[in-house]
Amino acid sequence: MTDAEQRAGAKLFVQDWTGRGYEKGQSQPFWLALLRDIFGIAEPEKYISFEEQVKLDHTSFIDAYIPATHVMIEQKSLGKDMRKGIRQSDGSVLSPLQQAKRYAAELPYSQRPRYIVTCNFSSFLVYDMENPQGEAAEILLENLPDEYYRLSFLVKEENEHIQKEIEISVQAGNLVGKLYDALLQKYIAPDDEETLKDLNILCVRIVFCLYAEDAGIFGAHGMFHDYLARNRQNCRRALLDLFRVLDTKIEDRDPYMDDELAAFPYVNGGLFAKEDVTIPKFDDTIIDIILRECSEQFNWSHISPTIFGAVFESTLNPDTRRSGGMHYTSIENIHKVIDPLFLDELRDEFQKISEEKRKKERNKKLRQFQDKLASLNFLDPACGSGNFLTETYMSLRKLENEVISLLNDGSQVLGGLDNPIKVQISQFYGIEINDFAVTVAKTALWIAESQMMKETELIVHMELDFLPLTTNAYIVEGNALRMDWGDVIAPEKLNYIMGNPPFVGLALRTKSQQEDMNLVFKNNKLAGRLDYVAAWYKKAAEFMINIPLLKAAFVSTNSIVQGEQVPILWTALLDELHMEIKFAYRSFIWQSESNERANVHCVIIGFGLPSNENKIIFENGRYKYVKHINGYLVDAPNMFIHLRGKAQQGYPKLVQGNKPWDGGYLILSQEMRDFLLDKYPQCQNFIKLYIGSREFINGKRRYCLWLKDVPPNEYRNIPEIRERLEMVRRTRQNTKTIAVQKQAEIPMLFSQIRQPDTDYILIPETSSSSRKYIPIGFMDKNIIASNSTLVAKTDSLYLFGILTSNVHMAWVKTLCGRLKSDYRYSPSLYNNFPWPTPTDEQKARIEETAQGILNARALYPDASLADLYDELAMPLKLLNAHRENDKAVITAYGWNWRGLSESECVARLMKLYQQMSSQS
Repeated sequence: MTDAEQRAGAKLFVQDWTGRGYEKGQSQPFWLALLRDIFGIAEPEKYISFEEQVKLDHTSFIDAYIPATHVMIEQKSLGKDMRKGIRQSDGSVLSPLQQAKRYAAELPYSQRPRYIVTCNFSSFLVYDMENPQGEAAEILLENLPDEYYRLSFLVKEENEHIQKEIEISVQAGNLVGKLYDALLQKYIAPDDEETLKDLNILCVRIVFCLYAEDAGIFGAHGMFHDYLARNRQNCRRALLDLFRVLDTKIEDRDPYMDDELAAFPYVNGGLFAKEDVTIPKFDDTIIDIILRECSEQFNWSHISPTIFGAVFESTLNPDTRRSGGMHYTSIENIHKVIDPLFLDELRDEFQKISEEKRKKERNKKLRQFQDKLASLNFLDPACGSGNFLTETYMSLRKLENEVISLLNDGSQVLGGLDNPIKVQISQFYGIEINDFAVTVAKTALWIAESQMMKETELIVHMELDFLPLTTNAYIVEGNALRMDWGDVIAPEKLNYIMGNPPFVGLALRTKSQQEDMNLVFKNNKLAGRLDYVAAWYKKAAEFMINIPLLKAAFVSTNSIVQGEQVPILWTALLDELHMEIKFAYRSFIWQSESNERANVHCVIIGFGLPSNENKIIFENGRYKYVKHINGYLVDAPNMFIHLRGKAQQGYPKLVQGNKPWDGGYLILSQEMRDFLLDKYPQCQNFIKLYIGSREFINGKRRYCLWLKDVPPNEYRNIPEIRERLEMVRRTRQNTKTIAVQKQAEIPMLFSQIRQPDTDYILIPETSSSSRKYIPIGFMDKNIIASNSTLVAKTDSLYLFGILTSNVHMAWVKTLCGRLKSDYRYSPSLYNNFPWPTPTDEQKARIEETAQGILNARALYPDASLADLYDELAMPLKLLNAHRENDKAVITAYGWNWRGLSESECVARLMKLYQQMSSQS
């Protein structure tokens, strides 16, 4: 929305709500209208949640919560004083702010509010929990037309500091790319593999030096810059000398070396160990890029090592450079993995310790907690440039710095220790197949170590020595699926496995990757249908088999919890290896933070050996505690939907449409159809409208030669048709499928004919997942359905109503296979669907609402189904017709349609399926 639109919306909002406001009845309309009319949230009911339960010593409810921006709202009626205490049901007297804080303390750490807003309809008090002792900012309703922007935090999702780090890190990546290109031109053999490896090492070293001088690691500011500037005429020799010095201990150095070289510290860590790195001659352009653009005009100390490691690696990776991509996993998405895996629990533990009133007891527990942090070990078996490891290290160090701050308590030094830091990068282990990514991951962790040490120095008021590097991350180069992870770290020493393994589907898998899969799944033929990422799940589960406290969490494509992959993978993990799912993010869009944004539909799954703890399902910014999570990421028992070959009793058979296998010669365009009809009017008898998924949804027209039961004398003498039939014959003769070769004898017929002899229901086999409903429709028996559709011989409005309901859609979304992110409907979904058992009245109501959907569609005769079911353009009358149908179907199951979530619906359907299966 523009500024003018927001002001106008705020003005109308104030007019509507001045003098109104009853807490119990009007809170939800108030906040929904504010988000929609002032901040342009199209579907505010999906953006803000109301009355979420929290468990205190009794059940309480959060008035409102905005998950995307971590805003908690405590709403009071008009006229209530929000700074005064109000007696609670347990007898305590709490102000609205104190109420909200009490609720917040019961939430998982990652869900706790950044802002708390207390509101009485005429005034907003805003508390920033980053400054918990600060005064509330007050915003009056009457001033909203001029001050609406002060509530922009309700919808502004990015943390400004993180966003700044991201921008700087991407700028750094662009600078590295520019330097890389300039250097590459100077090599004699720029395409040679060894050249590229040397160039990558050279870029890593230069970047480390640029960072080290800006971060004060080298000592004097601008030390690297000044050294190169003084040696501009022989920059190549100067770098060779510098790299050698940086890898030499002070006591082993030439006592007569130049003072400017001797001033550089000993780095250690292996970054400068390789002495035979080829460095080309530098020209003025390269030197200017380093001195002016990289050093004088850019501050490397402000980069985010979590993001920059990935940006750096992708900048210099030949594949991503060719595609123009610069890819990294956002910090927010990394925390979706590590927070529920371990960080929420650690933060909660620290919070409880910090609230201990007895200082001696608190300090004792703080030291024990710090020792615990220093004892944890982490493995990312597909670590890439180390972003998960780096962000985890920084998160642990931030927690440790809070511990140190409380222990320090304002004193000059911490208990006389030279270095109060215990958390080390040597607690972090990784496996990565790309040698350059291994180097980048180690460098990113060193940069992270440097940055966090600076924060510790501010707490203890003393300088700490970063160099020489005394710790090292154990990042190992190798194929994680072909090596024993125990060679990297023994399972009994490990606490957590995490990461974002490669997303590769069956169609894109290389021969080598298929061999990896065969090795992990021991040549299980069914495992060949799994995504490549499934191998990491299997490998991790086997690694954890005897370690009850070891847990893992991976980001994955959502296909591993859909369709045919579920029984293959999760039977192995849940039944055979006795794992359980600890937490799960149901399907969401994982946006690649790149200059070529690629959206992938993903899930995050945490798993390990069984325990009594509650499990958590995250969905649409909300979460809920459950007793069990199955392989479909639903709160339901372990069960798998297996292929059922026939429809349930009383329901029509659903089959694939007609398959031509004709090389396209039985199919006619509009132009060819018009030509034949104009020249040979008798063709009217056998040229039929031909409809596939695309034509059905988008309102396009194609035709076909439908010669079933047509006397040969009506078409055999038409040259254009004879020519087409001859091409069909040749196409079938040349195929490798024997059954189709035999059909070359009957080229006038479709290869597989399943056309209903009555009107029928058509379901597109493939349709976009962006639609709330799969468009389904009734077809005339003379319209030929292609094999990209599914057809059921029926004119039942009741069946249509069920199939087009949100209950059936919940089943489809959870269980169907996918083509990219599109739904792939199959007879198995239909055959296994648990149908309701409605009363006559309920069935009649479904028929009525189903007809209402058809009537609403008919109001827009020129609109295609793609137009009508576009999420942003769906007509209100059609949307309301679907809503009425949804209510009728839910009621037929005996459920309450109010507040029934999609995941709860699926869980109930699965229980019905289980009952149905046990009875059959």
